[in-house]
Parts: sequence; C-alpha cells; structure tokens
Amino acid sequence: MRSQLTQLLLTSSHARLRYWTAIALYLLILILGSIPGARADIGTVASGIVLHSCAYAGLTFLIFTGGSGGIWPRAAKAVLTIMLMGALDEFVQSFFPYRHASVGDWMVDSNAAVLCSIVMVALWRKYPLAPRG
Repeated sequence: MRSQLTQLLLTSSHARLRYWTAIALYLLILILGSIPGARADIGTVASGIVLHSCAYAGLTFLIFTGGSGGIWPRAAKAVLTIMLMGALDEFVQSFFPYRHASVGDWMVDSNAAVLCSIVMVALWRKYPLAPRG
C-alpha cells in the first residue's frame, strides 16, 4: 500500500492539484516579490541563488508530477514552463524601482528546472510510482 504522502505527491490522482498548486505558488512569488522591502528581508535568510534554486526546483517538481504524458515530455514541459515563469518574473521586476531584472537569476531558475527534471526522470524510471501516461 502506498503512503498518503506518496499518494499526494506522486500519483496521478492528485496531479491536477499539484499543477495548480505550482501556478498558485508562482503567482505568490510574483506578488510577494513586488512588496517593497520583502526581497531584502528574505535576503537575510538566504541568498538569491538559494532562493531562486529552491523555489523554481519546487515548482518544477510540482509541474513535472502534475503533468501528463511520458517522462521526457513531462520534463520538457516542466523546463519550458519554468523558463517562461522565470522570464516573466524578471520582466515584472523590471517595472519596480526597488527591484531589478537579472539574466543571471533567470539562468539560475532555468538550471534549477533542468537539474530537477533530470533527477525526476531518473527517479521516475527507477521507481515508477505513478502511471506514466
């Protein structure tokens, strides 16, 4: 029998919930990142590289496991989605005088998505917990 955590995070029965959770969390990132001083406050806890890597790897996991199709199409969709999300995040930041857009941040987001997808593909192939189709 599968544990409840496995059921929630890896099976197709909650895939749609994971996908829409990723969208909601991304919107939250955009909103909270637009609050004056919020980025500076969180910067005392972790660097921008750590924040971007963790946030976008987490979103990649949710989009990968919330997607449909084979493992390679899932990985490709997750990476492309995160690349677009990261680009939009940096674009939005360019409109605020207290923030700045950074190609470096976008590259960190994209690399986090690629690395997370590679790990997910490897794990999915070794431990096929959820239907692949």
